[in-house]
This record gives sequence, C-alpha cells and structure tokens, in this order.
Amino acid sequence: MAKYYVVWKGRTTGILEDWDSCKKSIEGFEGAQYKSFKTLKEAEEAKKKGFYKSIKPKEPAGTGRIPRPDYPAWAVDAAWNTKTGDMEYQGVDLQTGRNLFHRGPFYDGTNNIGEFLALVHALALLHKHGSEAPVFSDSRTAIAWVKKKKANTKLDRTPRNGELFELLERAETWLRTHTYKNPIRKWETEWWGENPADFGRK
Repeated sequence: MAKYYVVWKGRTTGILEDWDSCKKSIEGFEGAQYKSFKTLKEAEEAKKKGFYKSIKPKEPAGTGRIPRPDYPAWAVDAAWNTKTGDMEYQGVDLQTGRNLFHRGPFYDGTNNIGEFLALVHALALLHKHGSEAPVFSDSRTAIAWVKKKKANTKLDRTPRNGELFELLERAETWLRTHTYKNPIRKWETEWWGENPADFGRK
C-alpha cells in the first residue's frame, strides 16, 4: 500500500512519496520530525497543521487507552503543603526527565494556582524558544483556566501571598497578549503512572 511521508524537519522537507526518500531526509538528522500517512489528502492536511498537532496518539482499537506519549513534550505539576499552605511548581522534559524550571515555595497558595502558573510558565518558555511542543498537566482545572485566560481562584489575598497574586496577574496578562500553538494535554495518571513532574510527596 502506498504511503506519503510528511517531513517537517529534515534535510528535505515537505511531502515525500517513498520511504527511501524520507529515510535519506531524516536519518542522522538531529530533531527530525516526520510521519507517514495513507493518503495524499491526509498528508497535505498534516503538513499545514504542523508536527505536534499531527501526532496526537489515538486509542488502540478495543483498549480504551491512549498510549503513553513518546515524543518531545513537557510535563508540569505543583505541590501544596496542607499544613503550611506553601506551594511550588516545576516543569520537566517528558523524554529525559530533566528539570526545566522550578519556582517556589510561595506562601498561602493553592495547588490549582500552582498548576496554572506551571502551565503558563511552560508556554512562555516554549514560545520564547519558538517550540510548539505539547505540555501535559494532570489538572483539568488549570487547563480550563489557561484556555479561559483567567485563574478563577477564590483564594483571598493576604500580606503573605502578594507575590503569588502578582504572578497570577502577569500570567493572565501573558495569556491575553500572546498566542501559542502548543497543545495542552491531560496527563492520564491512571494509564501512564504518576506525572513525571510530580514532587513525589504523596
């Protein structure tokens, strides 16, 4: 069966009609981005959408599960101390586990605020470096806040958490004034295990 290969990053980019041409383009090319498609129409649509929007994993038939991501992406998470109210957040490289950033602890915070700030922090860094890599979070609330460009928190502002509210305002402003192409995806803990950015304090 004929296949079409879209190469987004390689020695030769575009739609290639045979594996040998694709292989020559991507073999030994650092950071190569490519994918095969069954029809020319699918390949043309994927080429327009870009690499990361074209590789979203599909559920294998009959399993009801999405495979664990095995492509370049980031994961973010937050930790909140129920006794002190202190919160911190971080982001890691999904493939290597390398810590990409860590902020906190911040006084009188919440876990949702930490998850929200972690997502925006990751998006801002990726935007700065021109990357469209996906970002994974296990917080549906934080993902929804980012999409609405507003942290819908009920946390009261106190003398101790002024810095945290300033960060929230900066994050909301960044979302309103910037556009990004990075897919934001839910980390499926039940299927894939603990979020790689988890602080391991459970």
